[in-house]
Amino acid sequence: MAVVTGAAGAAGPAGPAARDLAAARGRRRTRVAYLFLAPWILGVLGLTLGPMLASLYLSFTDYRLSGAPSWVGLANYQRMFTDDPRFWTSVGVTARYVVLSVPLQLAFALAIAVFLDRGVRGLALYRSVYYLPSLLGSSVAVAVLWRRLFSSDGLVVDLAGTVGIQLSGGWISDPERALDTLLVLNVWTFGSPMVIFLAGLRQIPDELIEAAKVDGAGAVQRFFRVVFPLLTPVVFFNLILQMIGAFQAFTPAYIVSAGTGGPADSTLFYTLYLFQSGFQAFDMGYASAMAWGLFIVIGAVTALNFAASRYWVHYGD
Repeated sequence: MAVVTGAAGAAGPAGPAARDLAAARGRRRTRVAYLFLAPWILGVLGLTLGPMLASLYLSFTDYRLSGAPSWVGLANYQRMFTDDPRFWTSVGVTARYVVLSVPLQLAFALAIAVFLDRGVRGLALYRSVYYLPSLLGSSVAVAVLWRRLFSSDGLVVDLAGTVGIQLSGGWISDPERALDTLLVLNVWTFGSPMVIFLAGLRQIPDELIEAAKVDGAGAVQRFFRVVFPLLTPVVFFNLILQMIGAFQAFTPAYIVSAGTGGPADSTLFYTLYLFQSGFQAFDMGYASAMAWGLFIVIGAVTALNFAASRYWVHYGD
């Protein structure tokens, strides 16, 4: 008994010491972790959260860059909704672009992914080639090329003429067709969602496809009854990403319209009008109010998509 008691007594004081040592090591690890996180934290505070709060304050002011901002309350927001017809034009153009471009791009990307998933030769090459436009689609160089292709003396008009289709002028100078050029450009940059769709298709068990074949389901039935329901989480992910990107689209409209949003404001994206208000008219207060309006709309539409996803997105167990 003495030996046991002595051992227990010797172990007793070591218990708290061991816990203190473990706690000290935990605090050191925490400090090291925060040290590595410091650049990101400073970036969020200095480059994201700080400017956002400054923009929120400026949205309630009249700030022309030439002087100090003066408080005007809700005047900028009132002007947006009641006294600025170009604001509503930009809202309509952007809404049409989002509603048309996102489904078209996702449908095209999914179709290409299904085709590549059938095991074609040179899959890595096709995947790289199809992904390349996504890397270049938002660049200034591609937007300049697009403007050249759809101008009155561009390649599109020339090719249409060779097959007997006469186009009066280029698409970018026609208010009825100018936005269509930007829709085509966005669909052309389908590579990013295509790669994600292809990864999702590779995760679907072959046993389910084979079972559907044994039950007599055709290719169309297998896709809509087996493949697509299992792919809905990937569809939802791509939908959110591409929708947010469409709301924020700027470079193609700016380059194709030479920064005017024309012809007749047919390509006046919301972000382009925000740029014009802030950096051409130097009305930073109004531009800040527009920026927060866009932020709220994107957040609201994203939240609605998440709420609606419970009815059509199916997650496996």
